[in-house]
Amino acid sequence: MRMTISGPPGSGTTSLAKYLAQKHELRVISAGEMFRSLAKEREMSLADFGKLAESDAAVDKLIDARQKETAEGEDNIIAEGRLSGWMVSNADLRIWLSASLDCRTKRISSRDSEDETHARAHTEERQECERKRYLGYYNIDINDMSVYDIVLSSERWDVEGLGAIVDAAIATLRS
Repeated sequence: MRMTISGPPGSGTTSLAKYLAQKHELRVISAGEMFRSLAKEREMSLADFGKLAESDAAVDKLIDARQKETAEGEDNIIAEGRLSGWMVSNADLRIWLSASLDCRTKRISSRDSEDETHARAHTEERQECERKRYLGYYNIDINDMSVYDIVLSSERWDVEGLGAIVDAAIATLRS
């Protein structure tokens, strides 16, 4: 089983990936974790590292190429990241999670211990920065859902509810 989980910041992709990985004994390959790790290595905030990535295409392209190569070359994985559904050409199942900006802002604010106003501004800035980069680098419109097999609202369902829906899809694919 090779699946991808994508969605905007704060939509719950990491939570769902971890949940499904544990339940189905899959390995998670997270583009976001790679990005955060590189920012930390360079002692930069995510916002500053995002600006670096905006000015230096090599940052994104390195992360994307590593995730694509690893995910396409292994079985029993979940590739989690904004572009995973577009980049992993041999995925068995592609999932997109959605939630309103208000919902995602509250989650990010709580997770990152920052006030909601700052979290909202940072999230909007990050989304716009990523949208421009992906269009420029790969001609991918991140708002195009046509590559996804399942589009789910993480605002409507918690991780267990999302997991149950995906479990049904996995069971169908495996039968």
